[in-house]
Amino acid sequence: MKRVILSVKSSWVPLFLIILFITVTTLFAQNKYFADLRLRMVKTQIEARGIKNENVLQAFLNVERHRFVLPAYISVAYKDSPLPITEGQTISQPYIVAFMTEALELKPTDKVLEIGTGSGYQAAILAEICDSVFTIEIFESLGKKVKLLYAELGYKNIFCKVGDGYKGWTEHAPFDAIIVTCSPTHIPEPLKNQLAEGGRMIIPVGKDPIQYLVLLEKKRGKIREETILPVRFVPMLDEEGKKY
Repeated sequence: MKRVILSVKSSWVPLFLIILFITVTTLFAQNKYFADLRLRMVKTQIEARGIKNENVLQAFLNVERHRFVLPAYISVAYKDSPLPITEGQTISQPYIVAFMTEALELKPTDKVLEIGTGSGYQAAILAEICDSVFTIEIFESLGKKVKLLYAELGYKNIFCKVGDGYKGWTEHAPFDAIIVTCSPTHIPEPLKNQLAEGGRMIIPVGKDPIQYLVLLEKKRGKIREETILPVRFVPMLDEEGKKY
């Protein structure tokens, strides 16, 4: 009678393949699940409410919002509602992000400034559409976190810094578009000055709970302002934590 001896090495091969198969299958199923949720979000929450720009819609299909929320909120990442992050901040509801993005009328060659990086989601949406995005975050912990996330996700056209967003980013001005995701009580003059000719800026303005989105456009050196709709954003803070 012949004795069959299985080496430890050979017995590990099928086990490794089984684990690999399960892992790949699980990841594929998860990716499809979240992709389906993004498609539903775009169709029912964004496009159905009037957002028509194809570049904006495609950006929302591309960016995985569940990567930008806290683990406790992954299951509701694609619902049309703001969600808490850290430092008392929030990630805005998808429709508002889409509305503000479309209002800027972005072009692929644009250089954009964002004030209030927060979760990093808005800048990721912008980076899908534009050439470059410069984003400023007042909280160091959030700034460090999103830098790591952008590197993990492969974004090479997003540039982050921690600082006072009220002052803008003069070294890279002027900007073709500026988007502000925190609310001062007035429109910062430095941001107006850093807007390029023909550029547009969208910003929530006012004291909580009464704030309005304001759209600005610079033409021939003059700025036209248009109040659009009521909103509610976290306040804009200086480096000492005081509200602007």
